[in-house]
Amino acid sequence: MKNSSLVTKLVATFALVVTIGYVLIAVVLSMWFQSYFLEKNREDLEETTALASPSVPLYLNKEIDDTELLRNLSLIKGVEKGDILLVDASGYIFFVTNEAYDSLVFTRFNFPDRDRLVEGNSIEINGEINPITNEEMSLFIKPVRSGMSYQGAIVVYTPLETIREPLNDIYVRIWTITATAVLLSVILIYYIAQRMLFKPLAELNTIARKISKGEVTQRVLVTSTDEIGQLSESFNSMAESLEQTDKNRRDFLSNISHELRSPITSMRGFIAGILDGIIPMDKEKYYLKIVYDEIQRLTRLVNDLLDLSAMESGKFSFKLTELDINEIVKVCIRRFETKIDDKGLKVNVTLEGDHLYAAGDRDRLIQVITNLVDNSIKHCPDNGNIRIQTKSKGKKVHVSVYNDGTPIPEGDMKYIWDRFYKGDKSRTNKVSTGLGLPIVRNIITQFGEDIWVENKGQGVLFTFTLSMT
Repeated sequence: MKNSSLVTKLVATFALVVTIGYVLIAVVLSMWFQSYFLEKNREDLEETTALASPSVPLYLNKEIDDTELLRNLSLIKGVEKGDILLVDASGYIFFVTNEAYDSLVFTRFNFPDRDRLVEGNSIEINGEINPITNEEMSLFIKPVRSGMSYQGAIVVYTPLETIREPLNDIYVRIWTITATAVLLSVILIYYIAQRMLFKPLAELNTIARKISKGEVTQRVLVTSTDEIGQLSESFNSMAESLEQTDKNRRDFLSNISHELRSPITSMRGFIAGILDGIIPMDKEKYYLKIVYDEIQRLTRLVNDLLDLSAMESGKFSFKLTELDINEIVKVCIRRFETKIDDKGLKVNVTLEGDHLYAAGDRDRLIQVITNLVDNSIKHCPDNGNIRIQTKSKGKKVHVSVYNDGTPIPEGDMKYIWDRFYKGDKSRTNKVSTGLGLPIVRNIITQFGEDIWVENKGQGVLFTFTLSMT
């Protein structure tokens, strides 16, 4: 599974980073402890050989015997595990604490840096091979001085194993703790990642699959305010939009089916009546006129649907030019003179100046104003009032169309731009396609302008903007 792959990759990455961090800490600690132990061993040898070194001149001067010398040399740290050689000023070995070194007595010792010893400085070499046991040793050489003169040196062979023994125990503890810390960290990382990241993502994936299969009511449980929580909220918002889109699609199909079925049923009935001779010949022309009107309505419906579909898909082209918006308003008003007279409406047209120029597509602006005026006439009561106004505000031209019909309920305000939406469910209109306002909004939006509706007193006011040229 892809989710498992993500879990593996992420946990493995974090585990690798944590492991590298712990290993680096363990290596640094190991090196520090090794350096500390070696330095401590050197300091102890420096201190204890300093206590024993006065016995060497006394022994050379026959002032103390072997027993006394051995007792004094026993003060040197690690003598019970190491071996001590005494070298005179000429560089010859004259005393050993271990009989295994008897063969070296009266032989010359090969100092690594005799001049340094003569100056009074100690020498330490780790990893030196013992000439007798062939073991890896820590070699410490302490110069013996009497006053200002060099009298010889104390050579101490300490097996490195005796130094490393406590270090090994520390190493085991460090690396055991490191391994345990890495394991616990990986488990903790996996648990946290599973709880905070993978589980929410898995739930998102599951819900997304259900939504893709049509279960658009599914939602993700939001349990945090972090990025995952924000993603869940965005996902839920998207799901709500999809649910609304699905509802709109179903409503659209229902509405379009109704809009198509009604005229088709009506036309079929009238034509069948004419063909069957049920409708008298003197009435045929009357009913054929009804059929013709229904065909005209279907034609407008199909054309509006095609226009709206083209606009929403971004395939509807416009040609913006400078035009006189006042002249367009006058043209549109003339088209409705008959309807205005039939309802006895009073139309008040207020235009700013003789000419008011703005950027737009002439044909589409005529369509916008025509739809808005037509909508106002339909909703305006008989002998009602309609007001149309143009005026400039800053760099914009505002065009408003008002009618004193029934105000739009607040709950319906956001739906009036939906296709086929009718606030009054009982109202039907044989002339309207129910697509006028959606087309108006799409045209104005594609001009890059705004359109809005508001209740004004006892009526409704539609206003849209255009950019001045």
